[in-house]
Amino acid sequence: MDNANFDNDALRALYNPDGSALRSTQLELLEILKVVADICKKHNIQWWLSSGTLLGAARHQGFIPWDDDIDIVMLRKDYIRFNKIMRNYKDEEYVYQSMSTDIEYVYLFSKFRKRKGDAGEEHRRSQYYRYKGAFIDIFAIEKTSYFAARASSIIYNNLQHLTSYVQRSWLRRPLILLVNLLCLGIIIPLLRLIGLINPSGEYHYVLGTGWGRHKFFAKNTFPLSSATFEGLEFPAPKDTDAYLTQVYGDWRKIPTEEQIRKNIHSPKYIKEIYGDRAK
Repeated sequence: MDNANFDNDALRALYNPDGSALRSTQLELLEILKVVADICKKHNIQWWLSSGTLLGAARHQGFIPWDDDIDIVMLRKDYIRFNKIMRNYKDEEYVYQSMSTDIEYVYLFSKFRKRKGDAGEEHRRSQYYRYKGAFIDIFAIEKTSYFAARASSIIYNNLQHLTSYVQRSWLRRPLILLVNLLCLGIIIPLLRLIGLINPSGEYHYVLGTGWGRHKFFAKNTFPLSSATFEGLEFPAPKDTDAYLTQVYGDWRKIPTEEQIRKNIHSPKYIKEIYGDRAK
């Protein structure tokens, strides 16, 4: 696959040189990804690189130099199997975080993370997490419509967001369960039926997840291929170009400095990269 002309080594030197905090985080995330890949291989669970991680593999053969996360995707049926397996996962270094393992975690995607450390999550709900180490995100997709994906996200995430403002756990946790009962037991199953009216054959993140405009198509995804990421081979969509073009447009083009800065999640990496200019 032909990439646009740019100096990848120069980008690395500017944003994530060896020894930098960002590069250290990226290498830590890579180790976490390898553990998840081994678990999936052992249990014959299909998954693949997605979003900015796949973009990094295609354009940089590794992390986007200014990126500090990893995203992978599974079909909903595989995710259900994976979640059942991981609910009983025991390890001294890593922990699986999902709605089934942490009542304070309300998202319909999961995280596989280090027990120790602080990933620097800044959203309100993260203050309630028991474990805060570095993590990768594990998403599921299902065949549904944009309407169902969007409506379920607005309803579920807005209701759960309100519970994050409740400081007392004895009240917050029952409210979380109440929202789950209402949304996961009634509203989302109804929207799932509506989402079956899907003439374009598109897939979206599992209902309630969010990012409704993010589409997947089976014809561009299966059978899976592979992509080189940090010197290792990982599963990737059959037509990576089609997926990345649909999500990012001209994905081969390096963003502007302003766009790059907006996409750096953590203030500590902004300060590391820009120094006095970070203010």
